[in-house]
Amino acid sequence: MKILIADDHDLLRDSLVAFVEAAGGIQASTASNLDEVFEAIEANDRFDLVLLDYKMPGMNGLEGIKRTLALIDAPRVALISGEAGRSVAEAAIEVGAAGFIPKTLPAKSLVNAIRFMAAGEKFIPADYLTGQDEATQHPLAEKLTSREMEVLRGLAGGKPNKEIARDLSLSEPTVKLHVKNLYRKIGAANRTQAALIAQDAKLF
Repeated sequence: MKILIADDHDLLRDSLVAFVEAAGGIQASTASNLDEVFEAIEANDRFDLVLLDYKMPGMNGLEGIKRTLALIDAPRVALISGEAGRSVAEAAIEVGAAGFIPKTLPAKSLVNAIRFMAAGEKFIPADYLTGQDEATQHPLAEKLTSREMEVLRGLAGGKPNKEIARDLSLSEPTVKLHVKNLYRKIGAANRTQAALIAQDAKLF
């Protein structure tokens, strides 16, 4: 199976490639903007699936999906994002995407989703379909990225950084950075205060 992973964040893109290729049976190419996606599609002998980052240069929202699907012999296309909510996921499907993958999806689930979509099926995480992401519409939550929300969920659950890092497949320094950023955004001075703010806002 051949896939193309398009994202303008080098570290994330390389991590995704490592995850999917380690699973076996998947060969991944990369691009950092929509123009490179078009070049890769034109030069390559058929991708089974192309993953497009929602905020990547050239995307212009869902227009990037439409333009990719308009290509001759267009491959199946899926949207990936660290911030987009259910409405964007549903809109992506409506314009022809094979699915939507949040960047918070565990590595194993990511690989399964890729195989699923490459086989001709559509994929949206169950919590997006059931509406469990509605907390992200809270004014306080709108200040945070989806990754910061995941970290805050861990803090609200009383988890130490090490455990949060393991749950999200991140390094501890990265978690500490997310914690520092979300403190600033929600006006918290420490872990306990952040957890109380999240609980009072009924985010989780």
